[in-house]
Amino acid sequence: MNNFANQFAAANKSAVENLLSLTNTVFASAERLAALNLNTARNALASSAATTKSLFEIKDPQALVGLSSELAQPGMEKAIAYSRSVYEIFTQTNDEVSKIVEAQVSELNGALGSALDKLAKSGPAGSDVTVSAVKSAMAAANSAYGNFSKAAKQVVEMTETNVANSVAAVSTATTKVSGKPAANAANIKSKKAA
Repeated sequence: MNNFANQFAAANKSAVENLLSLTNTVFASAERLAALNLNTARNALASSAATTKSLFEIKDPQALVGLSSELAQPGMEKAIAYSRSVYEIFTQTNDEVSKIVEAQVSELNGALGSALDKLAKSGPAGSDVTVSAVKSAMAAANSAYGNFSKAAKQVVEMTETNVANSVAAVSTATTKVSGKPAANAANIKSKKAA
């Protein structure tokens, strides 16, 4: 009985440590997102001030047309860069949370399997049928979790591809509108892999 209490205490300690790790990951992500938003707001304010100053210096309509085409591309590039940064923060957070959850599930499966093996050895006659049923249910749950995990990873990969294609399309459109080459629309997949 004392051994069970020790195992239960160890499992609870592990669960609390994982919860703290998850909490730290989420707070770090929120902190990064807040910093990104503050920097973006600061840069937008500075850009707006510069644009306003440029507008006051315009003397003829032709200069106004030139200024508007000059401002279109950097604005789109900043929006693309901001979107990419937000996406990267969320993707990295998702990866970290997934690793923590997978480790917790693996640890839980190991502990439960060990407890079931001990129960089968020391349990009353006929308990092996119950243990086998529980192990079968665990195997089915693990299989379902594995399938769900694979599906989630496929969704993330498809989303990455769609975001990369959208960035490329917006960059191409910006180039056509402004007549200037757009900034490098790096493929998000290759950036994530780096």
